[in-house]
Amino acid sequence: MAALAGSIARRYARALFAIGVDKRNFEALGSELEALAALWNEATEMRQSLCNPIFKSAQKRAILQGLMPRVAPTREVQSLAFLLLERGRIAALPAIARAYQEMCDDKLGRARATVKSARPLDVATQTEIRQVLERRTGRSVIVTTEVDPSLMGGIVAQVAGLVLDGSLRARLHALRSKILN
Repeated sequence: MAALAGSIARRYARALFAIGVDKRNFEALGSELEALAALWNEATEMRQSLCNPIFKSAQKRAILQGLMPRVAPTREVQSLAFLLLERGRIAALPAIARAYQEMCDDKLGRARATVKSARPLDVATQTEIRQVLERRTGRSVIVTTEVDPSLMGGIVAQVAGLVLDGSLRARLHALRSKILN
C-alpha cells in the first residue's frame, strides 16, 4: 500500500513539476507546496475536517479556500490542492511535497543530508561536514542537523543513499563484535 501511495504522490508531483519547469518557477512552487504540507502536518483540526466524511465537499472546499491565499498564492498549487481534495487524496500532500522536493533537488544538482551528532554542531563544523559531503557526492549539499545523545560521540551522516557512520557507538559495536568473534 505504501508503494502505491508513493507512486500516486510522484505522479502528482511530476505533473506540478512539469508545469513549474515550463513556467520557470518550479522552485517557488516547491516552496509553496512545502508550506502547504507543513500546515497539513501542524494543523490537526484542519486535517481532520478535510478528511472527515461528515463534512460536505463544499464545506471542505471553503475551509481550504480560506487558507490558500496565505499559504499558496499561485494558481498551480491551489489547483493541485483542490484537485487532491476532490479526489479524496488530500492526505497525500506531505508525500507529494517530498517527491516534488526530490525532483527539484535532482534538477538543481543538489542533495539533502541529515547529520546526527551527540552534541549540537557549531557553524564551522557544519560547513566542514557539508564540504566533505559535497566532495563525496559531487553535488551541492543541504545539511540538516539532529542531536542524538545515544551516539556518544562522532557523527552519522546520511546523504544520497549513503550512510557514513563515524559515531563512537558504531566503533564500540564493531570492537565488541571483534572481541566476541
